[in-house]
Amino acid sequence: MSGEVDVRREGAIGCITLARPKALHALNLAMCEAIAAALLEWREDEGIAAILLDHEEGTRGFCAGGDVAMVRRSALEDGGAAGRAFFHAEYRMNHLLFTCPKPIVGFIDGVTMGGGVGLALPCRYGVATENTLFALPEGAIGLFPDVGAGWYLPRLPGRIGQFLALTGARLDGAECLWAGLATHYLSGERVAEAKARIAAAPGEIADVLDALSTEPPPARLAGNAAQIERLFAADRLEEILAALAADPSDWAAKEHAAIAAKCPTSAKVALRQFARPQPDFGAEMALEYRLATRMILREDFAEGVRAVLVDKDNAPRWSPAQPEGVSEAILDAIFAPLPPGEEWTPHPA
Repeated sequence: MSGEVDVRREGAIGCITLARPKALHALNLAMCEAIAAALLEWREDEGIAAILLDHEEGTRGFCAGGDVAMVRRSALEDGGAAGRAFFHAEYRMNHLLFTCPKPIVGFIDGVTMGGGVGLALPCRYGVATENTLFALPEGAIGLFPDVGAGWYLPRLPGRIGQFLALTGARLDGAECLWAGLATHYLSGERVAEAKARIAAAPGEIADVLDALSTEPPPARLAGNAAQIERLFAADRLEEILAALAADPSDWAAKEHAAIAAKCPTSAKVALRQFARPQPDFGAEMALEYRLATRMILREDFAEGVRAVLVDKDNAPRWSPAQPEGVSEAILDAIFAPLPPGEEWTPHPA
């Protein structure tokens, strides 16, 4: 097991605790493999009634994403081999979480971005708090919303999913509950009590969480839902930008600027991904692996990570720089099947 993931049994509960605090518990290959190994063991274990997924107490978290700095080095140094290995393992872990027959309770009591979203959303119960900060910021680094985002986001109310993918908007816990990204809202002070009660009565998870839930503050996202549904109605990036530009509100101007700063190819990949739903989650993971293997080798990815994480100048130079330059041919190449033997596969049943 990875030293950066604490995997343990507490009676009839399997516990997976992220323990990489200096990186806000961002996932690396060893962590994905450790989580997958636990899920493979516990899914057939009659002694495990439920699984708790959280981060180390007293640290900031939940999970800030994946090890994109390593993936960038891989793209620049080994043709993306190590990066592909990471995504293959991460998506296998995501698939195991999604298909796990045991109820999983995810405590997203902190930063939940990118790869952290892939851990949180498959959980049968998702517990948000006042500390939750949820986002899919992949467009800022020339990637795309992955870890199952193409499955979950199009199923959100209205066009909330498209809005989150294109803007990278950050949601608080109340907004996560309102949008259906979490099932419960607890005060952060009651998370430890919730875990203890679930451990004592693993067959009563819903009752425990219902009893400890508190009324969240108003969800800001709810106030913008009508505008989002109207202005993000199109599946073409150019049409969404035009709708936002034509709207006189300050809100529309802010979201237009947010999208314009992101990678145009990332945005168009997300919109096509969302508009072409896959028949099941395994197919979604296979598609996302194709996308990931192509996107990490594009210069936009190296440039985006440079701008955000390496030089931190937040001034990426995208190529193509404008939405009109991202042709259907470019997208077709990104979405094309991989060569024989290179496609993503789940863990054997």
